[in-house]
Amino acid sequence: MIEAIKIIKYFDGKAVLNSVSFSVGKGEICGYIGPNGAGKTTTIKILTGIIKPSSGTAYIDGINIVENPNAVKKIIGYVPESGAVFETLTPMEFLSFVGRVYQMDETTIIKRITELMEIFEIYEHRNEPMLSFSKGMKQKIVIISALMHDPKVLFLDEPLNGLDANAIQVFKEIIKKLAENNRTIFYSSHLLDVIEKICDKLIIINHGEIIASGTVEEILKIANVTDLNDAFIKLTGSEKLGEKIHNFINKVK
Repeated sequence: MIEAIKIIKYFDGKAVLNSVSFSVGKGEICGYIGPNGAGKTTTIKILTGIIKPSSGTAYIDGINIVENPNAVKKIIGYVPESGAVFETLTPMEFLSFVGRVYQMDETTIIKRITELMEIFEIYEHRNEPMLSFSKGMKQKIVIISALMHDPKVLFLDEPLNGLDANAIQVFKEIIKKLAENNRTIFYSSHLLDVIEKICDKLIIINHGEIIASGTVEEILKIANVTDLNDAFIKLTGSEKLGEKIHNFINKVK
């Protein structure tokens, strides 16, 4: 369903992604993890057709993202790291607009808005301008807008920002149900406990290169540890940072 082939991306002459290749099958939930600046968001922006790779390509449901990005955008949903809404609009106005962009009929638009807003317990605010909404409420609308058209592939970049515990649980259940219905989920996050619980496979990226991939169990075996946080620290070299912090604290004492 997702196939990345030797993707390279340069910014200001520096390789942010260096020959990144991987595949994610239909109905899989793939966790994409790495330190800040590793290349996660750049990868997602390429896979969603927002930016072009310097070289290499990717296929989403068999469609070449470089050659036909508009066709890809019709079948994907995307929750960006810093999602935004038109705050002067109400959720009904904004989400109706999104539905029309995807050429959904009006009956289906209203049905989907109602269902999703009720699931996220925000339906009572459907006709209120979003200027007064909290960060979490706006994030719910961004998530709903990505789910409106029942996408075949869903890209998530830190989707839980601002959500409360109940909304996070609802979101996790939705993701699981989507995967059961053969939707593919590509999930980038720093929340390893969530990633570990819901993802079928993991891909770890560091300094623009894939350094490990597989199930949680396979990643733990590669790192020779029993905890995903320990595996992440070991494989990305973050344990050296831990030593520096430890030394600093001892000096402060």
